[in-house]
Order: sequence, then structure tokens, then C-alpha cells
Amino acid sequence: MAFEFVKEQVEQRKQQQLFRQRRCQSSAQGRLIEIDKQGFVNFSSNDYLGLSHHAKVIEAWKNGAERYGVGSGGSPLVTGFQQAHYELEETLCDWQGREGALLFNSGFSANQSVIKALLSKNDLLIQDKLNHASLMEAGVLCNAHFTRFKHNSMPQLAKKLASQNSDNCLVITEGVFSMDGDQAPLRSISDLCKRHKAWLMVDDAHGVGCLGYHGAGSLNHQGLSSDDVQIQMITFGKALGVSGAAILCSQELKDYLINFDKSYVYSTAMPAAQACAISEAIKVLQTEPELQQNLESNIALFKHLAKESGVALTDSNTAIQPIIVGEAEKALLMAQSLQNMGFWVSAIRPPTVPVNTARLRVTISSHHQEQDIVGLIKAISELNKDNYDHR
Repeated sequence: MAFEFVKEQVEQRKQQQLFRQRRCQSSAQGRLIEIDKQGFVNFSSNDYLGLSHHAKVIEAWKNGAERYGVGSGGSPLVTGFQQAHYELEETLCDWQGREGALLFNSGFSANQSVIKALLSKNDLLIQDKLNHASLMEAGVLCNAHFTRFKHNSMPQLAKKLASQNSDNCLVITEGVFSMDGDQAPLRSISDLCKRHKAWLMVDDAHGVGCLGYHGAGSLNHQGLSSDDVQIQMITFGKALGVSGAAILCSQELKDYLINFDKSYVYSTAMPAAQACAISEAIKVLQTEPELQQNLESNIALFKHLAKESGVALTDSNTAIQPIIVGEAEKALLMAQSLQNMGFWVSAIRPPTVPVNTARLRVTISSHHQEQDIVGLIKAISELNKDNYDHR
């Protein structure tokens, strides 16, 4: 029978406790959510600053829809590039100190687009081993030679750069790693890239909005500029609370991508109303610093209470606070137990993370209240005493 592997792979995932299913949420994104008619305190959202339900952002989308409609009507090179898109690109350049900004419908698309458009068979792509799946998949599929370095290992990256003799070399890392919450040593990576005449790209999906002055992100937070990092990818669906992404780069590279990036050329542009909402979210970031301050305070509270309660955390100082469990089954059991206590925390299992590193991925928001964090730590501490085993 054709495609018999489909059934076999699904069954294998189920037997390995790695089968994934969607759960339908009937409420808006926020501190409190409703799933299957049950309410939870939400500790799994990437809406780190609560901007998805900020009144000004919602109003900007409504006004944009009234002016431009709800769809862009075409690709950017046909009729899909409207005033709202142009203004958002200009806002991004001012905010990030860049010559060029190019909008995409998702971070996945943006990452894949750059790699496919920029690298050919005589080039070299070097990535951190824990980079996002969108970057890894593009590396495997592109024609360039693709190699990885051990997570945040400067000696190994230096060795790979020193031995390369390619026409062009691109190094890619994340600003904040999505599953571990730790940060890349961007200054050290940039210095190595400069020494070996390689370009550096940083995926800052989880850094922008949370880190840096006015939420400018990881580069700003670590004191780097466009001279240090040639390509920057940021997303709008996490701390900015909307959806979509952008590549920030030189004007020359922007022009190249507009002409040679098939994903950009042949995709319908994001709705102009969406661009209006993203622009407003950036303004909110710059005028309401208390959002970032509240997030920082909540992260500090979570880490302090975890330490007091003996809950083992990683070295993350960001909104992503993973609790490594180990076995996939244990992570599932613990997540279910927390749900029974009223806390929504996702269990992350292989292949998203390495084998034997299944975890609870706790994400902190600026809108969490002290009682939420106290309650979650207490619940996790209780489960720790029972070795997560609540069959």
C-alpha cells in the first residue's frame, strides 16, 4: 500500500510518548486562557508583554482594516506593497539602526528565504547546534556546505571558521534560544566572524521586545550594531503580540532579496492592517517601559521563588524558563498534573529538543501576577516531591 509510512510513523510517535495534538483555545490570548471549557493561568505563551490584547494595538488594526481592507490583494511586487508596509519598514529601520527592512509572513519563511537566496554550492553555512528548526531545515535543503558548532562553543566555532575556504561563509545563531532561554555571546561570535571575513545572522525572535532599550532586542542589549551583525531576523508574533517577521540588513542586501528571493517575490504580502498593528506595538514598547520592567520583575520573582523551593532551573535570565525533566513520559505526566491544578505549561519533547532533555517550557509574561507565580512554583515543588509520577 502506498505511503504506508504515514501510519507507521504516527503509531511510532504514540508508542514513544512523542505524539503531538492541538488543543483548541476558546479565549483570547492572555494571562488567563480557556481550553476545553476549563480555565488556566497561562504559562506557555510567547506574548511576553501582553501586546496581543493591548487596546492601542487592537485599535490600530481596526483602523487599518477600515482604510486598507483585510487583505493585501497581491505580492509586494504587484499590488501588495501599501503605505502601511512602507511605514512599518521605515519604523523598523529607525528602531533597529538599519538601512533596510523587508517584511515576511512568518519567521520560518524569513529564515528559509535568506538562506536559500544567499547561499550556493561553493558557500559555507555554520549554525549553532540549537538553532530553530526553520534554520536547520533550510541548511539541510540549501546547496551550500552545512555544518554546526556545539551550542555557544566559541572554540569550536573558531576552529570551523579557521578551516573554511569557501567563497562565502554565513554564521547563524539565535539571540535568545527558544527552548533553553539562554543567550548567545554575540560579541565573541561577531569578532570571530570579522576575523575570518564571514557574515553573521542573528535570529532574535525571542529577544526583540524583551531585551534592550525600548525592546530593541539582543543586539542592543549586548552593545552590537549593524556593523557587527550583517543580518537580523525579528518576529512580530511574540513580544510584539501580532504576527509576521522582518529581515533587517543593508539596503544592498534588501534590494537583492527583493529581486532574487522567491519566497518574497511570489508570496501574498501581509495585510496592511496587520502592518498598522505592528507599527503601533513598537510605539507602545517605546512609550510604556513599564511593560519591560514588569516582565523583568516577574522573571526575577520566578527565579527567586524557584531557588527557595528547590526547583532546578537552567541559567536563563529571559522570559523562557525551562525545567528539564528528562524522559518524555515524565514531562507529559507533569504537564497534565499542572493542568489539573489550573496551570497551562507545555511539555516539550524530542525531536524539538534532544533526547532525554524533555522539559516544561515555562514562559513568563509582564501581565502575570505575583499570586500566579507563587502558585506555579508551589505546584511544581509539590510534584517534585512525588518525582512527577501522577499516573
